[in-house]
Amino acid sequence: MATEKDPFMSTLRGGASAPASPFPVLPLRNGVLFPGTVLTLPVGRERSVAMLRTLHVGDVLGIVTQKSPKHDDPARSDLHDVGTFARIVDLTRVGPGEFRMTIEGLDRFDLGALVHRDPFWVAEGELVRDMVTDPREAELLADALRSRVREIAERGAGSLSQQFDRDPGLFADQVAAALGLMADKEIPVLAEREVVARLRLVAQLLSETLELADVKKKIDGDVRKEIGKNQREAILREQLKAIQKELGEGNGEGDVDKLKGRLAEADLSEEAREVVERELRRLDGMGQQAPETHVIRTYLELIADLPWNKRAEVKDDLDPIQQKLEEDHYGLADIKKRILEHMAVLKLTGGAGKTKKTGTILCFAGPPGVGKTSLGQSIADATGRPLVRVSLGGVGDEAELRGHRRTYVGALPGRILNALKKAKVKNPVLLLDEVDKLGSGWRGSPEAALLEILDPEQNKAFNDHYLEIPFDLSEVMFICTANDLGNLSAPLRDRLEIIELAGYTVDEKVNIAKKHLVPKALEEHAIPEGTLSITDAALSAVVRDYTREAGVRQLGREMGKLARAVALQVAKAKDEKVRVAVDEGELQALLGKVRFFSDVAERTAVPGVATGLAWTPVGGDILFIETSKMKGKGGLEITGQLGDVMKESARAALTYVRSHAEELGVDTKHIAEHDIHIHVPAGAVPKDGPSAGVTMFTALTSLLTGRRVKSDTAMTGEVTLRGRVLPVGGIKAKVLAAHRAGITRVILPAKNARDIDDVPENARREMEFVFAEDMHDVLAAALEPAHQPANDSHEPTPLGRAEASGHAQTAA
Repeated sequence: MATEKDPFMSTLRGGASAPASPFPVLPLRNGVLFPGTVLTLPVGRERSVAMLRTLHVGDVLGIVTQKSPKHDDPARSDLHDVGTFARIVDLTRVGPGEFRMTIEGLDRFDLGALVHRDPFWVAEGELVRDMVTDPREAELLADALRSRVREIAERGAGSLSQQFDRDPGLFADQVAAALGLMADKEIPVLAEREVVARLRLVAQLLSETLELADVKKKIDGDVRKEIGKNQREAILREQLKAIQKELGEGNGEGDVDKLKGRLAEADLSEEAREVVERELRRLDGMGQQAPETHVIRTYLELIADLPWNKRAEVKDDLDPIQQKLEEDHYGLADIKKRILEHMAVLKLTGGAGKTKKTGTILCFAGPPGVGKTSLGQSIADATGRPLVRVSLGGVGDEAELRGHRRTYVGALPGRILNALKKAKVKNPVLLLDEVDKLGSGWRGSPEAALLEILDPEQNKAFNDHYLEIPFDLSEVMFICTANDLGNLSAPLRDRLEIIELAGYTVDEKVNIAKKHLVPKALEEHAIPEGTLSITDAALSAVVRDYTREAGVRQLGREMGKLARAVALQVAKAKDEKVRVAVDEGELQALLGKVRFFSDVAERTAVPGVATGLAWTPVGGDILFIETSKMKGKGGLEITGQLGDVMKESARAALTYVRSHAEELGVDTKHIAEHDIHIHVPAGAVPKDGPSAGVTMFTALTSLLTGRRVKSDTAMTGEVTLRGRVLPVGGIKAKVLAAHRAGITRVILPAKNARDIDDVPENARREMEFVFAEDMHDVLAAALEPAHQPANDSHEPTPLGRAEASGHAQTAA
């Protein structure tokens, strides 16, 4: 029996002497060197190379294994406690700073402390001899293990077909090395000093290795029977499934099984249930590699994701809804009233989940920045429904809304179903944004698809081309937004309840800035509360001089610019408390030069120029009609990129002036000897519409009579060839545009008097309205009095009689 530990300078296996302690140590990142085995390895670490430069073939060193290969410079705690003395068999330099070394394992040693690590690792240690408590049992176990190894060698396991040593302990080490195990399984074998226990441990590892080999062989055979040899990806997938099955991992549920469970839990309609069962039978009947498998699974996943009977809990109490609208939006009293009426109807008719539904679809129409989208968000928040926004701007394919047929490659469901899938409930607020910007092409009209989506009589069984199963949209609260209702077809407009948001007055914009825009800008720019104060006069100046819009989007940008200027001062002050007070005189330093000027009086200071009112998709605006005359033959020139309707209005105005020349005090011979030029500035902007007829007539009369148009007056209206003034649309937007431009007097068609109620009260108080039935009324109100002699004894002209006739109706 050998002793457990021998003193140093003992003889190792092969006749070599154990080195004196301390001795050089070479750490291995991976693998274990067993006694009686030979290992060839590359050496490249700086300390390892430094050690090899001091050694030669035949020298003995210690080999230990690191606990983790990640450590480039291991300390003692990073090394295992047991190692192997090894003799250098071959040492070859393969490059600058790189060696290839062949070593032979001799005996074990217990690793002590690392003495030092520079220039290489040097450690203390004690030689360890094998310990045999029962030599007879050791021989029997070794013989049994040899028989097992010979059996394996006969079956073709090449790594175990080599010749092994007769010594039982050394034989166990050589078999463990031949198994090619991971280091965490080899270290216990190396650490085991008792030979019988080591043989038992190696026999157990050999059995486990053979079992794993048999399992792998069985898996390989099963896989090769099911799929071809060239389908590498499929082989790997099947191998993984077979391995999981043999290891007992998982409960047999794959992706398909999980999908079946989701479909079983979904509260599907009867028709949907039949379709799902049919598609599942098709899926089970085809292999996983069939081309249509992915298509069917994607289709079934959509069905499982749709909210067939999931509803949000709707709050139908009107007081919180009204409170939320008041908190989020200033003004818009008529709009809020109409929204509350709509919500009241939904409550009474069962919009919160009863069987009866209401058919009204709200459509917020108005210029950008007036709060159309944010109104939809407020309604959703107040009612407890999720809001899903579907942008329709630029959509030119019907399939974008209805989905593609599944026969097409890359087919997808439409945006409506995707929105409901995202909402996860069947009664959300669905905001169809920019509905007026839908396109149309050879792929069909998406606007026509909206007819079914927005019709309560049809959308309860909406049929998406991809889904091909009726889906109930009747509980969805649809809200549309648009800038220009003129772009909508008549059938689509018929389905919508139009709520117009024309814009805000200066006072309303100031209040919106104080309550919403300024606090939001300060929060976004991390400016402490109380740092910035801005006067109402300064806000009014920003509205008047830096923005000229119906909404408040640009005003919000200006508040952001102001907040950035304040943020710079706060950042420079570091820890000091900053107080910034902004008044009207400081705006130019903070916001830059004034962008807009009120030059109406200047431009109308000469005869032949009149101020008109126009409607645009981005709100109302003022425009100037300029006229001029020159020597010629009575011709008419029209410029300013005008449409056909405006050109016809210009020709009709000139015809009326010629036919009523005597009544208007115009010399017909003078007209015949001059050419007339009508121009509408902003020539790069296309302009059209009949409402400029009154303005063109007034400008021509002003030019030919020499009477200037009053600088505080603007006008709109269509005029007939007989001089009758016809009503026009967009009165609220036009009046607000005049108010923004500083105009205090507006001439309107008499039949538009009823539309004045739509104008905010504070704007009505600051303006005067003249309602005209014919052009005599317009001229009496628009033109300044003709120059009269000092004695004032002349007879009044027909036009003068018209001024005194009282036909014009004026309302403050």
